[in-house]
Amino acid sequence: MVAEAKNIGFGTSGGTTAHLNTFMDSPYNEIAKNFGEDNARLVCTSAKQAVDLIQNNIKQYSIDCGFSEQQGYLFSQDEKQSKELEEIFEASKKAGCDVVYSDSIPVPVDFSKAVIFKKQAQFHPARYLYSLAKAFEDAGGTLVQGCRITGVEKNDPLEIESDRGKIQARSLIYATHIPPGVNLLHFRCAPYRSYAMAVTLKSNNYPDGLAYDMYDPYHYYRTQEIDGEKYLIAGGEDHKTAHEKDTVACFRRLESHINKFFDVDSIPFKWSSQYFEPTDGLPYIGHLPGNPDNVYVATGFGGN
Repeated sequence: MVAEAKNIGFGTSGGTTAHLNTFMDSPYNEIAKNFGEDNARLVCTSAKQAVDLIQNNIKQYSIDCGFSEQQGYLFSQDEKQSKELEEIFEASKKAGCDVVYSDSIPVPVDFSKAVIFKKQAQFHPARYLYSLAKAFEDAGGTLVQGCRITGVEKNDPLEIESDRGKIQARSLIYATHIPPGVNLLHFRCAPYRSYAMAVTLKSNNYPDGLAYDMYDPYHYYRTQEIDGEKYLIAGGEDHKTAHEKDTVACFRRLESHINKFFDVDSIPFKWSSQYFEPTDGLPYIGHLPGNPDNVYVATGFGGN
């Protein structure tokens, strides 16, 4: 059974810019330094498996969601960034990423050095989610929308409290922003907000591939075609939630950044999404501390 507080894809799931990556917001040199090279390889392997899982679901359930394999370009714009990019390249290669240097990038931005992460991908997240939900129900699963989980009584079986009544279950998985109540992970994950725009271009010169600069916060770009119409999707201007009083200014800065490099015709869509950033750079997946062994969590995915 899936209990969904709002509706399928509400919030960040539907608002993601839908880059499917084998590299993280925390680069592999940081992961290797903090967790060791073996665990960096494990992260890379799990990221590849995640993309494969999505691709296999699309094939198995004939999901029409604009999935396409892409090259991912990470580029530096000054000497300091170039040095960091070299470290990221070496660590990524050691971790098992298919990565090579490139003398070009798909966006019209001046750069010093660039690398390509091969076998990345993109898709239309809402169309994927709705088709997957239908396949889940067709297979006998129960999906209840408008059903917020508010707590759990640690009986056997678990008695899960929701605003639609009590649910009994052998196991519970919180696969959400952050689990409800007060628990250890509230002190290990901080909420952040990221901003995005979908724009049309006068020249019709849309980039082919995924691209990322190395500023902090960084900017990210890709092209999406929906019902025959192409859009450049660009994002960035991330900040800790509630640390920016004028969030409209974040959209203005992003719009100014896009206009600097692209011949924008119109901006039909703009939005922001929230995510939780873990203190150590990797998500928390597994047993939820302070709960019975059959209560699990998956949270702190950052921008990934």
